[in-house]
Amino acid sequence: MSRPRSVPDAKVMSVVRKLLASGGERAASFAAVSQAAGLAGSSLVQRYGSRQGMVRAALVDGWSDLMARTEAAAGAAPRGAKGGTGFLKQLERGGGDLIALLAPRQRDPALRDLAEGWRARVEAELALRIGTGEGQKPARARDAATLAFAAWLGRLLWQQAGPGGATGLKLKTIVRGRG
Repeated sequence: MSRPRSVPDAKVMSVVRKLLASGGERAASFAAVSQAAGLAGSSLVQRYGSRQGMVRAALVDGWSDLMARTEAAAGAAPRGAKGGTGFLKQLERGGGDLIALLAPRQRDPALRDLAEGWRARVEAELALRIGTGEGQKPARARDAATLAFAAWLGRLLWQQAGPGGATGLKLKTIVRGRG
């Protein structure tokens, strides 16, 4: 019978993502994660095999967390343009840093598939909210949702970049398609 883990994977994954966000790929070494998580480096090697395996596991876990946040935001946001704005604001709340960390890291095909699945889910939710008008064509709502997603993600990534990253683009302008 195996003994219980003294430090849960969720904590390790969080530490790895924080190190990635603050210092890039090289900052997430076994030594740095070991020190920050309070877990022996040998335990990390046993769990993840390699530094790349540990980083990949943290990114996969991050996409899972982001998809759960997306589902929660989708369940809470009403239909209509205001609902689209509310949906995106909920995704940003507590998830903006995670999105900024995950979006640029898609070299691995599996991570790219997770990113694509998340993008498609967000766009589908936006299309539901944008396309609620009388006589609105589904294709037009999907196109508007695609543009809204691209503008929103670009704005979010620039804001997360730090000082000087503000774009002045407002969510309601993005969702209503007047940007």
